[in-house]
Amino acid sequence: MTTFINDFKYVFQMQFNRYSGFLSFYVFVQIIISLGIVIGFTYLIGDSNANELLYLATGAPTFVLVITGLVLLPQQIASSKTEGYIEFIRTWPVNRGVVMVADTVIWLLIAIPGIVISSLCAHFMFHPGYDVSWTIIPAIILIALASIGVGYGLSYALPPQISMALTNVLAFGALMFSPINFPMERLPEWLQTLHTILPLFSMAEIMRESMAASTFTADLGNYINLTIWGVVGFIGAIFILNKK
Repeated sequence: MTTFINDFKYVFQMQFNRYSGFLSFYVFVQIIISLGIVIGFTYLIGDSNANELLYLATGAPTFVLVITGLVLLPQQIASSKTEGYIEFIRTWPVNRGVVMVADTVIWLLIAIPGIVISSLCAHFMFHPGYDVSWTIIPAIILIALASIGVGYGLSYALPPQISMALTNVLAFGALMFSPINFPMERLPEWLQTLHTILPLFSMAEIMRESMAASTFTADLGNYINLTIWGVVGFIGAIFILNKK
């Protein structure tokens, strides 16, 4: 355990120093995106009812975590591959899992301000009817781990150019065609079936239940779904990172 903690401190400092020039920008981007969902989408909807506002208010934090893990992280790793930084990481005398843990903590910290600000903004502007459960912290951590795990797996498995292009598709698809900010029933049946397998719907369900427990519920399958996606993503990334 002492070795792990010492390695974590070393890797965290190295990674934090590398990202330090971009951290404030990433935080700003997340805040703008989350406020865009909470406030900007109300202009598209028009006369929003309480249920629609609650979907937007709980969807914004989910989307912040999705963008963090499936867009910003893969883009950063793609850039690191191009610059040769990933090869440099492979020379570090630490367990590859430590690198993943340190990066995950950094990216989770980047997402927190957007989640907090968008939630407070929605509360004071629209009073959507939050009923925050004790599961909110575990929910945020689980969603973040699943999102970051999938992002890791994709970004390490794919060439940088494809990874960069795919993140743009994922961002657009998650925003417009995923039941994060609206009910699943509005989608075509084939897309509903697909979302029962993909992690985005499970992320949204768990976040909704945690922020509005008296209105929404999530089942055990949602938690299992996210756990599987996150574990597969992290294991795949570690396996690829360990390859010589």
